[in-house]
Parts: sequence; C-alpha cells; structure tokens
Amino acid sequence: MPMAKRILHYFKKELMLTLSLLAAAAALIITPPTKRLLQDIDWHTLGTLLMMLCVLEGFKQENVLRPLVRLAGGLRRMTALSLFLIFGVFFTSMFVTNDVSLIIFVPLTILLFRSGGKEKYILPVISMENIAAIRGSLLMPFGSPQNLFLYGQSGVSAGHFMLHMLPLCAMSAVLLVGFVFFLYRKNPREEITAAGAETPWDPARKKQRLTYALLFLLILAVIVTRTEYWYVAVGLVLGTILIVDRLLLTKVDYVLLVTFLCFFVFSSSITANEKIAGVLRKAVAGNEYWWSIGLSQIISNVPASIVLYPFTENFAGLIYGADTAGLCSLIGSLASVINYRIYVREYPGRGGKFIKTFTLVSWAFFLIVVLPGLLLSRWRFF
Repeated sequence: MPMAKRILHYFKKELMLTLSLLAAAAALIITPPTKRLLQDIDWHTLGTLLMMLCVLEGFKQENVLRPLVRLAGGLRRMTALSLFLIFGVFFTSMFVTNDVSLIIFVPLTILLFRSGGKEKYILPVISMENIAAIRGSLLMPFGSPQNLFLYGQSGVSAGHFMLHMLPLCAMSAVLLVGFVFFLYRKNPREEITAAGAETPWDPARKKQRLTYALLFLLILAVIVTRTEYWYVAVGLVLGTILIVDRLLLTKVDYVLLVTFLCFFVFSSSITANEKIAGVLRKAVAGNEYWWSIGLSQIISNVPASIVLYPFTENFAGLIYGADTAGLCSLIGSLASVINYRIYVREYPGRGGKFIKTFTLVSWAFFLIVVLPGLLLSRWRFF
C-alpha cells in the first residue's frame, strides 16, 4: 500500500485524533498562537496521563488481574458470571480507568460465553459492561481521563470529589443488577460450562509486576496530593520503565496523549478569542449539564470537558454531564469506541448489530439516570 494511502487509512481509523488535529489547526488560524498558549496548556494533566498510560500498559502486559480471570472461569450460572464480569469492570475501572477495564473484561466475556455456547448473551452483557465502565469510573478522580482533568482543575480533596460522585455511582450499581436479572428473567438459574484461557504469570517477570504496582501507587499519591513536583514523578516513572522494560514505552497509547494535547490547544485558543469566549460563556453558563452531554456526542466527553471547562459556572453540571454522555452514543465516550473495536475484531461485519444492541441498552439506562443526574447537578462542588 502506498505511503499516502497508509497515512489516510490511519487517520480514518483514528477519527478522534483526526478531529482533534483539525480542531487545533482551526483554532490556531482563528486565534494566532502566542507564548500564553504554551502556558495555558495543562501540562500537569498531560504528565499524569502519560504516567497512567505507561503503568496501565504494564498492567495489561503482565496480566496483573489474573486472579479475576481464574475466578470467572469457575462460575457456573449465567447470572453469577454476568454480574461478576460486569462488576469486575465496574470496580476495576475506578482504579485502572474505564478503557483498560474493558480491554481486560470484554475479550474474557466473549471467550467464556463462546466456549460455553452462550453467544446470544455476548452483546447485551458487553453493552452493560460498557455502562459499568462509564459509571463505575466516575467515582474516582483517576477513573477516566475527563475526571483526571476536571479533578485537577477543581481544587477539592479526593474525599470531597468522591462524596459528590457517590450517589451517581451507587444508583448505577443498583440499576446494573436490575438489568442483569431482567436479561435472565426467563431462567435466572441458567447454567454455563465455560473454559477460561488463563495466562499464567511468568516467574521471571516478578520484578516487572512489583515495579508497576509500586509506580501505580506513586501516581495515585501524585494525583491525590496535587504535588507541585509532579514532573519529578514523571521523570521517575519513565526512567524506571526504561531500566526495567524499555520496550513497554513503544506500546503506550500516545494517540490519546496527542489527542488531549490538541484539544488543550483548541480550548486555550478559543478561550483567548474574546468574541467566541463571550458567546460560549453566555450559552454554557447555567446549562453545563446539557452542553456537556450534547457536545460529547460530537467530540466525545474528554475533549468536551476540556473545551467547556473555561466557560463553566456549575462544575457539578459539567462533570455529571461528561460522565453521563457515554450512555447516548458510541462517540460519547472513548471507552465505548474501544468496546466496539474489540467486538468487531472478533465478529467482523457485525458492527451494525453491536450499535443496535448498545444503543438499546445504553438508552434504557440513560433515560433512567439523566433526570436524577440533572437534579444532583444542583449540588455544587464548591
């Protein structure tokens, strides 16, 4: 394939990156770059995100969650197995981010259901796993990229942040249980005999697993304490990985990092333009919840959070909307796009079927939680 076609194919595949590059380029034309632009970019968030991406790639490579895989393979009832997989995503997404939790559990779900002859349940269950990833990750400041950014901007403590997100998280957990029992309402005791493909830990790589665990704790400390020496931690994480496993750095999702950077450039440039900033400030103020949900359907919730934050008066409305937007469409959350990619890789040509089931399940959930989320958005963060 010619180089030009390869480049075009790559940018078609990475639509979010393409959109972010175009948005940044357009913004720089509208508002020519200045020295202030570099200062306005949130380098702290970018540095923290880089550390998280590196360490979480290490988690995937070293199969750190192997005990969960073993436990899932031993469950024999569909309700129990589905609840375990869905809430495995729900709780792990709080700590390893929503996209990583889906990368771990969705392939496992497909494997177990396929080997147990229960493929008809794959789509509804991984759609619920998608919801679990979005709604479980909202509890923690580092559960999702948009939470990481907004928490860094908020100035509140981790405990205060979690207190405000807890009602949404708890309500979502209860609803997910209800959705599972509704799925198996005809036969709640339906059984499955599945063989899980468990990848054993390599004893020779114990040092790497321990290193990534310690680095993860360091990153959490950096996020929670908001230390001004975060750049030292970035250097320490990258330096340690270079020593322990330098090849890991070639596997990190730098596309997400560049996408973040481009939307920071876009947001900073738009904010610097007084006319555009004035219009957005009037439109967004007081309507943060709906703007966050709506704009996310066009550019996804992470960049929507970055773009809308400078014009926000009600922080709760912005973050509640961003953590609800992924229930409306695939584009609403990058985690949903990842889920779609995993499925169509296993079942080529069935993308339309995925979107149909995903939309049905997600909108059923969205219609239940959207108004409570709006009411909770009146509970101001600060």
